[in-house]
Formats: sequence, structure tokens, C-alpha cells
Amino acid sequence: MTKTPLENTTWFITGASSGLGRSATRRLLERGARVAATVRTADALAREQEQHGERLWVGRLDVTDATAVRDVVDRAFADLGRIDVVVNNAGYGLFCAVEEASDEQIEDQLRTNVLGSMHVVRAALPHLRDQGGGRILQVSSAGGQTTYPNFGYYHASKWAIEGFCQTIAQEVAPFGIQVTIVEPGATGTGFGAALVTAPVMAAYEETPAGHARRLMGGGGFPVPGDAEKVVTGILETVEQGRTPLRLPLGPDTYEDVRASLLARLEEHDAQREIAYSTSA
Repeated sequence: MTKTPLENTTWFITGASSGLGRSATRRLLERGARVAATVRTADALAREQEQHGERLWVGRLDVTDATAVRDVVDRAFADLGRIDVVVNNAGYGLFCAVEEASDEQIEDQLRTNVLGSMHVVRAALPHLRDQGGGRILQVSSAGGQTTYPNFGYYHASKWAIEGFCQTIAQEVAPFGIQVTIVEPGATGTGFGAALVTAPVMAAYEETPAGHARRLMGGGGFPVPGDAEKVVTGILETVEQGRTPLRLPLGPDTYEDVRASLLARLEEHDAQREIAYSTSA
């Protein structure tokens, strides 16, 4: 593995106004790196800009606007010359039973978490190819490999973007571009407080969806992940030159995803006979 001192790197981070994106931006600047950070509100990083000057490039961006994404990514590469790591971090969660969500809520979830991430990757790839390589870090979650009630549309978005990233990892490897899917578990980032919800249907009150809603509302949903330690895990992976396709972060991610994969494999193997029976 080739180690990369963070002070020698330049990063592009979406969703940098809060949560993991803001923490990563702050930590990288403290280490001497350059950061192109995108936010929805112009003054979201005013304090950081005052402290770090030209090492922080800020662009306003709504990742659901494909034209704006191309413009901001192009300007960031033009202004900074080279960007080593592109971090797709912008996203949020829709928390409700599948039947409860409105059409608009479903579309907004997928436009942000799936299409938004795809727009950023597509805009960055020509630049990464031209400069001879780089890294894409796609922030997913444990919910990109397993499922919990009331997160159906969030899971749909994360499973979709993980399939997309696993595909492009194969396509862009010949250009020296590595892709890592970052999978934090429940982490103290404000994600839960920012969940979008829908009107509750009484029919789901005594179902797993209703139980999950009461657990979340009563503060009984465990949040074992520490945001700063999650960011440390991400930065250390890059600094140490590690390039895993998936990076699970948090004990809940590790255990829940492992259990899900084992259950899927067991169910898969149980269908071997019928699968082979369909061969010509």
C-alpha cells in the first residue's frame, strides 16, 4: 500500500454543511489538506473560510440539479488543478412505512441519494481520468447491505447506489481510479433529527413499522457510532493507501451486515436444486 499524507491531498466533498461532511472538511483543513466543499447555504462554512483562506473552496450546490453539478465540479477542478478524492456525502433519510410516503417524498429521496450521487460521479470521472487517477468515496450506510422497517425508500436509494458503485469500480480501475463505499452505522451526526416523515397510517401501528416508529420516537434506537471516529476511519483509510470496495464503520454495521449476508447466503444455497433445474 502506498501511503498518502493528507496534507498533500485535495478533496471534493458534497453535503459539507453538517454531519460527516462538515467534520471531514474541518479535520482535513486542520491537517493541511485543500478542500472543495459544496453546501446548500452560502455562508454554511463562513467560519472555516475565515480560518483557512484559499485552502477551502466553497460552492453552492443542489446535487439533484445535474447541470449545476457539472458546473460546480468543472469549476472546482479548474480552480484547484487536481482533486485526489471525491466524497459523495450529500443525502438524507425518509422514515415511514412504504405505503405512507407521498409520490413527491419518494421522488425526492431517490433524486438526492441516487441520482445526485450519480451526477457527481459522472461529472468527476472525465477529470479523474485526465489526471491519471484518484479516489471516489461514496457514503452509503449499513442500510446499503441490510434493512430495517420504515426505511424502505432510504434502503432502496442505498442499495441502488452501492450497485452503481460496485459496477463503476470495475469500469474505472484501468484508469487508476479507486472506488470505496463507506458504510457508517447509526452515528451521532444529526441524521435522525433530520429524518423526513409521513402521516402515520393506523393499520401499521402493531407491525414492525409501528414498533420501529415508537422505538425511534422514544429514543430507544441505539446510536453506537461516534462521528469523529467514523471520520478518522475514513481519513486513515485514504492516508494508509487502503482501497477496499466497502468500508464498514461501526459495530452495528459490522454485525448487522454480517448477519444479513449469512442469512442471504443460507437462503441462496437452499434454492440450489431449483436453480439448477432450469438449465437447458
